[in-house]
Amino acid sequence: MENFVVSARKYRPQHFSTVVGQSHITTTLKNAILQQHLAHAFLFCGPRGVGKTTCARILAKTINCEQLGKDGEACDTCNSCQSFNNGASFNIHELDAASNNSVDDIRDLIEQVRFAPQAGKYKIYIIDEVHMLSSNAFNAFLKTLEEPPAHAIFILATTEKHKILPTILSRCQIFDFKRITPADIAAHLDEIAIKENIKAEPTALHVIAQKSDGCMRDALSILDKIVSFTNANLTYSNTLEHLNLLDEDYFFKLLDLLDSEDLPGVLTIYDEIDKKGFDGDMVLNNLSEFFRNLLVSRDPRSISLLQVVEGFRNRYIAAAASISPAYMIGALNILNEAEIGFKQARNKKLHVEFHLIKLTHLKQAVTLVEDGSAVKKKRVDEIKPVAFRQITFTQQKTKPSAKLVIENPLPTVQAIQPQPVSAPAMEKPLAGPLPVSSPSQAPAETISGGLGSLKKIREQIQNRKQEQAEVFTLNEERLGTAWAGYLQKLQENNQVTSLSNLKMATVTIIDELVFEITADTRIQQQFIESEKVGLLIHVQDFFNNPKVQFLVQLNPSADIEEVVKDQPLSLREQYFKMIERYPIIKEMRDQLNLDLDY
Repeated sequence: MENFVVSARKYRPQHFSTVVGQSHITTTLKNAILQQHLAHAFLFCGPRGVGKTTCARILAKTINCEQLGKDGEACDTCNSCQSFNNGASFNIHELDAASNNSVDDIRDLIEQVRFAPQAGKYKIYIIDEVHMLSSNAFNAFLKTLEEPPAHAIFILATTEKHKILPTILSRCQIFDFKRITPADIAAHLDEIAIKENIKAEPTALHVIAQKSDGCMRDALSILDKIVSFTNANLTYSNTLEHLNLLDEDYFFKLLDLLDSEDLPGVLTIYDEIDKKGFDGDMVLNNLSEFFRNLLVSRDPRSISLLQVVEGFRNRYIAAAASISPAYMIGALNILNEAEIGFKQARNKKLHVEFHLIKLTHLKQAVTLVEDGSAVKKKRVDEIKPVAFRQITFTQQKTKPSAKLVIENPLPTVQAIQPQPVSAPAMEKPLAGPLPVSSPSQAPAETISGGLGSLKKIREQIQNRKQEQAEVFTLNEERLGTAWAGYLQKLQENNQVTSLSNLKMATVTIIDELVFEITADTRIQQQFIESEKVGLLIHVQDFFNNPKVQFLVQLNPSADIEEVVKDQPLSLREQYFKMIERYPIIKEMRDQLNLDLDY
């Protein structure tokens, strides 16, 4: 049985002219060889599977070719080319930096560089995955890379250029390889299919090219797998089945249903997709790409950005002409939000369905209108997605021209002087807001009473406002009661620290509307400041006076250590200072039998 060789190795390019999609690099290298302007160090960088190592080998073979062609290609007939093709060349050395990345490996390489080649002009050293070298290995390599012998040429290859030291980059001639376009990959796959007697539909090859993401090696690997799966008969449907891809027909059907706002049809299509085993994030991603392709299909200037199967290109152009750009932009925004929130959603399917519902009714939400040079978002006026049932009164009819006007519904509140109040009266709660009952619970005479009912309601409001109009100013007795009430609230909420700090504070009345809280330490002041909002609301409600305010001050006779900026303390000093101020910390440590690490 003959050994099988994968297509990526069997059809590896042997000349510059057979390299796919890197003409900007192959042309430069051929001209440099013909003009004898070769650098002593090259750096080939770019994504995986785009031809970096292949070009390095072709360059190494072409440099030592004894019968170089006029087009800058190797002859493949001389002794140097024959030995290279047979893998027996002594002038070309390949080093895998991923497994030989130490300083000793680089020192061995430097020792070999000193010896001249036995045959040919140059000794070429190809170092693949050079970014895997250690920092010490890079530093050991610097001097030799900067000033190598005349017969030595270094070709470095890497997929991660940013990991290489700048001192290495400055010593190399850098070539950036680009991703291969789907059209170039599909054309190369078609050539291989013809040579291998494989029946392949052009649409199937385009799907493989898109799936490879610009990597020729991946495309050839996928081709080998599908050939085995389909018995050398590639069709569009079996290629989608093998690669687990969604057919774009689903998205065109979804577009028609979204355009007609057919929500049941949209949810049915998604349920069919879900039953085939496609994840929700894949559906959202492919649908986003679908609307992106529609958007670029509207303008001939951007049609080149449409990288789809040739059979669908005309369908995209026709569909894009019937859909407004406003809808496409809104759809892309909704799908972007859906993809961002997909991972956090508990019910993945419901999450996707929810955003499909938004897409279905997107036309009823907003539209984009041009205002001069700007494009603004405007709510559609004629769409009313929510309608409210009107309530009519049948027990009593009023004339069409009659108007009900409520004059002065809120009387002016005038401040009065506080009167001495006994303890029971002081503890009486303030009058609350007017209770409002639901329409179903309201008596019939209130609903149909007309002007008489409105007059009663106005009188009730006036009475409640008069009850709430009485305000109080500060006095020692009432302030003490309010202060005790707030401390009780802190105790009920188990806020022990704030409670203890407020208990140790001193309260002084300054005038009728302002009182002062004095703290003994800065820490105590900070805790009181943290309770400032809650305390202020409590006091103002207690006195029924929003003008009541208070200040928080630090006792001027506080310890000098609190006034002067604290000096840096060790952990041990911080601990003893804390237990000096708060003995409860030491008690907690003793009770819990805690060990200290300071």
